[in-house]
Amino acid sequence: MVQLTDFNEIWLVDFEFSAPSGAVPEVRCLVALEYFSGRQIRLWADEIALLSQPPYPVGRNTLFVAYFASAELNCHLTLGWALPCHVLDLFVEFRNATNGLATPCGAGLVGALTYYGLSSIETAEKESMRDLALRGGQYSHPEKAALLDYCESDVDALNRLLPVMLPPINLPRAILRGRYMKAVARIEYAGIPIDRTTLNHLEHNWNAIQDELIAQVDQQYGVYEGRSFKTQQFADWLIHNNLPWPVLPSGKLDLKDNTFKEMAKSHPQVAPLRELRVALSQMRLSELAVGPDARNRCLLSPFRSRTGRNQPSNTRFIFGPAVWFRCLIKPKQGYGLAYIDWSQQEFGIAAALSNDPLMKKAYSSGDPYLSFAIQAGAVPPNATKKSHKAEREQFKACVLAVQYGMGAESLSLRINQPVIRARELLRLHRDTYQVFWRWSEDGLNYAMLYNKIWTVFGWTLQLNANPNPRSLSNFPMQANGAEMLRLACCLVTEADITVCAPIHDALLIEAPLDLLDTHIQQTQALMAQASTVVLEGFALRSDVDIVRYPERYSDERGTQMWETIVQILNRQRPQPVRSRTPHLCASAL
Repeated sequence: MVQLTDFNEIWLVDFEFSAPSGAVPEVRCLVALEYFSGRQIRLWADEIALLSQPPYPVGRNTLFVAYFASAELNCHLTLGWALPCHVLDLFVEFRNATNGLATPCGAGLVGALTYYGLSSIETAEKESMRDLALRGGQYSHPEKAALLDYCESDVDALNRLLPVMLPPINLPRAILRGRYMKAVARIEYAGIPIDRTTLNHLEHNWNAIQDELIAQVDQQYGVYEGRSFKTQQFADWLIHNNLPWPVLPSGKLDLKDNTFKEMAKSHPQVAPLRELRVALSQMRLSELAVGPDARNRCLLSPFRSRTGRNQPSNTRFIFGPAVWFRCLIKPKQGYGLAYIDWSQQEFGIAAALSNDPLMKKAYSSGDPYLSFAIQAGAVPPNATKKSHKAEREQFKACVLAVQYGMGAESLSLRINQPVIRARELLRLHRDTYQVFWRWSEDGLNYAMLYNKIWTVFGWTLQLNANPNPRSLSNFPMQANGAEMLRLACCLVTEADITVCAPIHDALLIEAPLDLLDTHIQQTQALMAQASTVVLEGFALRSDVDIVRYPERYSDERGTQMWETIVQILNRQRPQPVRSRTPHLCASAL
């Protein structure tokens, strides 16, 4: 077991900086404290700029400690400094220790100090110092001293927090999580290439575009009057198209965006209307964080969700708003992008962790949905995607329903079939994958009995007074999928492959065109390696979509809306936007 005494030095580090929207940090000052000796370093920006390496060691015999370490590590990258070998992030460990529990003052440094009964700087003073760091420009001597003192107070807080938090921490696993924060820093620093010119034109013409969008898209629905969405007219459209729709306990139609999003997955005719609603109500184009180098950068907010997944801002992150918006992703000249995602990741995780032989066989077949139908006796052994398309789609929906804890009613809406058919599909899943269901129920019972559940690397969820059994049943797949993604990010970034973004079960990488195919092969191999580590030798496949300059990224769910928007935009500006995107198809390289 790794202990603090295994390190020659432990450095507690904090930077003050500003980070203009979409840009890399601008460092103001640095304070660092060596835990054992008490040696302190205080440096202002002009002194820091003279250094080609950190003023503290970062090798294998040193432990780097910070709170939300990706911020400090981003400063290292901006300054051209080497990243530390070993990182302990007390923010991540505080999140792990309290995941699922109430933290009255939040998960920030002040929140952690308060939780453990330690004194902290007043919130108002903290905010004023942050504002001072963000201001930029020339700083007076008193202002420099104030910022350095504030920075030192955060390091002092780390010094008091570390011994209090340390006893229950599994240090090797904590350092693995710190390793991911290094990957996060590299990814945030790289950013995602954006077609800034088209974004500027969209921003300038957005109000007019919205009006024309309503006129064009609503032709097939007839649910808008001006900019007002009319519920009764939408209800009439649903009846006319024989499309069932979820309702609220009051009996009214459920019009939440998540409902539209889910319904669009099984009823593609709903997708343009959902995209239109998002474009009218949620999208704030100016909030997308794009730096002066036309790269989308924002906090990935790692470990923010209960499953440990990232939770970047839906307005600042290009993958947050409507899917058509992703068509603004475009590689720069001479470069290409590849979106590489694990194939049926959650099904594979469930098969491996439960060690269900039939489920593992279904995953290894390459088409677990059709294999499930064959194993359940619903289609003949020689069935294909083409010959039994409808059956395969229903069994696919059933698999996804199980993964997300859907009941028969929700599944029936997804497949547009009677509830009795949905119940039959769910019964077939239980009968076919009995080993999986015993494992799932045993895990749920254990969690309910001991009030906690965790992943293979120790990311833990504490149960509150009213646990949700469906969420708990899905936790092993979601949270271990997050572990897998984190490990893959570490392996790929450490191989000097540029990762622009992690997206749920996928990585977006960038490379010069002459290296793109090689980097794709390496990334797929490393993603497979990550899956075997998490799943004890069971490897998951991956698929890849490739975009080479001058083409742009595309998601087929948003292609129709993008084409419509481009047509509108081209009528309002002299230089047409290149709207055509490559037909992205999965291919294993």
